[in-house]
Amino acid sequence: MSQNNVARSAGVISAATFLSRVLGLVREQVFAAQFGAGFAVDAFQVAFRIPNLLRDLFAEGAMSAAFVPTLSRAQERSGPEAALRLANLVINFLLVVVSAICLVGILAAPWIVRTLAPGFAAVPGKLELTTLMTRIMTPFLVLVSTAAAVMGFLNTRRVFFIPAVAPAMLNLALIAAGFLIAPLCPRFGLEPIVGMAFGALLGGLGQLLIQVPALRAQGYRWRPEVSFRDPDVLHMVSLMTPAAVGIAAVQVNNFVSTFLASSLQEGSVSWLNYAYRLMQLPIGLFGVAIATVTLAEVARHAAQKNIAGLKETLSSSLRLVFLLTLPATLVLIALARPIVALLYQHGKFGASDTVETAKALWAYAAGLAAFSAVRVMVPAFYSLGMARIPVTVSFISIGITVGLNFLLMGPMRHAGLALATSIGSVLNFALLFWMLRSRIGGIGGRALAFSAAKILLAAALAGGAAWCTAGAVEGVAGLESLGARLAVVGAGFAAAALVFLGAATILRVEELQRLLGRLRGA
Repeated sequence: MSQNNVARSAGVISAATFLSRVLGLVREQVFAAQFGAGFAVDAFQVAFRIPNLLRDLFAEGAMSAAFVPTLSRAQERSGPEAALRLANLVINFLLVVVSAICLVGILAAPWIVRTLAPGFAAVPGKLELTTLMTRIMTPFLVLVSTAAAVMGFLNTRRVFFIPAVAPAMLNLALIAAGFLIAPLCPRFGLEPIVGMAFGALLGGLGQLLIQVPALRAQGYRWRPEVSFRDPDVLHMVSLMTPAAVGIAAVQVNNFVSTFLASSLQEGSVSWLNYAYRLMQLPIGLFGVAIATVTLAEVARHAAQKNIAGLKETLSSSLRLVFLLTLPATLVLIALARPIVALLYQHGKFGASDTVETAKALWAYAAGLAAFSAVRVMVPAFYSLGMARIPVTVSFISIGITVGLNFLLMGPMRHAGLALATSIGSVLNFALLFWMLRSRIGGIGGRALAFSAAKILLAAALAGGAAWCTAGAVEGVAGLESLGARLAVVGAGFAAAALVFLGAATILRVEELQRLLGRLRGA
């Protein structure tokens, strides 16, 4: 797949993802304004992290990485009807297996919460509140796993927009819950934050239902057929197993971070979460969008034994990732504090929360390009039947990250935990790239490095321009009013965009010229 085709399909996903991410920011603003950064939000974030871990295993993570290549192989080998039957078998497989896991999760919720956030026991009522919300949100996993299987099927049919916009349903449901359900909870003797847990459950249902019309349009009809011995289902499980182990290793780092953050100053878990959510905007717009297209395309190339096409798709995808994420990295670092103030500093979210969240944001932003590039790299290994390689690399990078957590949290507190995660992601990408190159030959490494160096130079100049311009405007307007924050952030972004475009043009960044040419021809 050419870079233009990757960009075109990724653009469709980016448009849908942009809507979802904007709604995600509104959701976080609702959280910040109504609950601040303390007792209630800390409890919610830990409670939601547990189904999120399993979602990574059975939904957007391991299952998707294994399902799409298996589905492409079945369709290439036996035709569309075989792919439809496999999709039905996988959906039913998930319904049975994930429902059983959810039941265990509900019963074991008190133990899970105590293990994940032992520091909560020191605050009266915090552990109990977290356990209650964990039990409410655990069934979310059944809904979102099924939705992810539907998404994978539609992506193999090159239907990208509806699956990409589906996550917006979760954000819409949480926004609505903040205004409609949370205020009603005290009438039933519940904390208002519990309303957000019910909102998450409704959001998972929305993610599934919005895709049903597109699924039916592709000829799918649900049938009550379950098979744990079907060869394609077994093949998917064989790919899922190492993927699940690798994702579990990543989640160990998240658990360690939460464990350590829960022992720091109250609000640390919330500050990390607010910063991470902000970083998800560029990751979703660029990294996830490009990775989604790449997964479908490399799976198709692998099924056709077209290694040259796979390498071309992967190389063009990585160049596009760097073009879009490296400037975003430097701008996020330069404008971290005013961006956080603009988006979050309302209601119970004060100026001190802004400062602490900004520290975590720049630390996370340092790994933005690597986070996105890893998402693009991993599907190639699964499509080529090399699932154990990313698992091994994940264990290595996570082991180093956990060590860095302990090393950096002393001098940097919660920001040290974020920076350790970023460093681990950079290492993860470097090892994956080297391992894939050693298995299938060159994938344009020199050209990629030369292009990335030029993009990084232009991005550094853009970040410097953003920092200087924002500082000058803040010196005049301050950062207290909404208008002043808009002016500071807007001026910083405008300066960064102008400088990056100018510098990249002077440096002859080919990826930018191709992208601009594509936009002019659209």
